[in-house]
Amino acid sequence: MKRPNIKTLLIGALAGLTAALLVLGASMQPSFFSALLYTASALPILIVGLGWGNAAAVSAVVTAAALGAILISPSFALIMTMVTLLPAGWLSHLANLARPAAELGGPDHLLAWYPLSDILLHLCGLVTLAVIVIGVIIGYGPEITDPIVDLLITSLKQQQPEFMPDPAATAQTKSLILLMLPALQGGMWVSMLFAAYYFAVRIVAASGRGLRPREDIPSSLRMNRNSIFIFLAGLAACFFGGVPALVGATVIGAFGAGFMLSGFASLHFRTRGKDWRIPALVLCYLASMLMLLPALLILVLGLSDTRKAIALTPTKDADIPKQSDTKI
Repeated sequence: MKRPNIKTLLIGALAGLTAALLVLGASMQPSFFSALLYTASALPILIVGLGWGNAAAVSAVVTAAALGAILISPSFALIMTMVTLLPAGWLSHLANLARPAAELGGPDHLLAWYPLSDILLHLCGLVTLAVIVIGVIIGYGPEITDPIVDLLITSLKQQQPEFMPDPAATAQTKSLILLMLPALQGGMWVSMLFAAYYFAVRIVAASGRGLRPREDIPSSLRMNRNSIFIFLAGLAACFFGGVPALVGATVIGAFGAGFMLSGFASLHFRTRGKDWRIPALVLCYLASMLMLLPALLILVLGLSDTRKAIALTPTKDADIPKQSDTKI
């Protein structure tokens, strides 16, 4: 087994230091900007993992987690690791996996890379697990969300003294907020971490260090077929109430975001070559952010188009021209 050299470990440690500083900066910023910094903290881990391999990624994750534990607290380091560091390191590991295409029934002279659909499946699963673990750590439940609803109602009463909330409607709102927050958190992190992965792949490819071929995202980004069953199981769990409902809502949020990403990719692919493509895509993105129905339509599009595209490249000893994005 090849031992990692000191230079690789130092590069990983430097990336871990960068990630830790970004997370520390995020903890001191307003909410929107902090989310961007938290997402950006995954970039150094992804870049060293994709460009320098697993040893650099492990060094980066360990360094960032150690700095978080020393400078803030062990619980802060655990949350940081679960939310950004671990998913980033694992995604870079999966992206660098390849095996002979002959094992899958393909040509002997080609390598088959780990499918993007399975990478997205792992990302959804990791985010789901992270949100659940963090919920357990902070004791997420009605004790946290109910005061938020009460505060909103109090604010409305101050602005409109004649406002008299219905107790049944208030209880229903509290139940809805309780399920919505983990779903929104899971969906947001899947989307933002995949965006970090996308930019990291572009950066590493531009540097010439990337092992994985650059894929055509609109044609290759789809969810694994098995994701449908996980999504449906999460939907069913929401009807049981209690802890199963919270877990189910988290699953729906994380995997729903995965299906929305694949739905948008499918939309990009289907509109290629159309004169009205750009305004249509802009309209779809804006409508999905502002209204529920367009977002559900994109989700349904992602659910209806599940498949596995495998990128192929020639082996080092192949005597044929390089194929950057062949799929089987």
